[in-house]
Amino acid sequence: MKGKAHTQTGQALTGLMLSIFRLNGRLLLAGDRLVAGLDLTSARWQVLGAIALADRPQPVAWLARNMGLNRQGVQRIVNEMRNEGLLEIQPNPHHRRAHLVVLTKRGREAFEAATKLQVPWANGLADGVSVKDLATTQRVVAELCGRLEAGLNGDGDEG
Repeated sequence: MKGKAHTQTGQALTGLMLSIFRLNGRLLLAGDRLVAGLDLTSARWQVLGAIALADRPQPVAWLARNMGLNRQGVQRIVNEMRNEGLLEIQPNPHHRRAHLVVLTKRGREAFEAATKLQVPWANGLADGVSVKDLATTQRVVAELCGRLEAGLNGDGDEG
């Protein structure tokens, strides 16, 4: 391939990206297996978590943005889980059409059950990895997310 070569940091970042893509795939597969007995998937669990951990009820578009996903995909999952009684839609006093997504009692119970499965699994996966290394990794990933979001929002340089 002709053109500009990666800098050392650009090459290192490319390697990290490929590792993150592979990790994401493995996390989704492991998550699907972990919560299969609860009739959840990783995608549904992720949406439940975004709702459960939010400071206040949010519309689908906000949930999707916070999760880094597209609105249509999150809307499809919300609709499915609403039909199954895990979520409900409430009026939004600030916007007539952007209804708020809220967990039902059944949805809270499903999220709590998934969390009970996740805690020992995460503890085991993290065993032997230093807290310092995990914190550094989290900071780097958060920094890269912030840079990407700024570029997508037109607030920063994408190049």
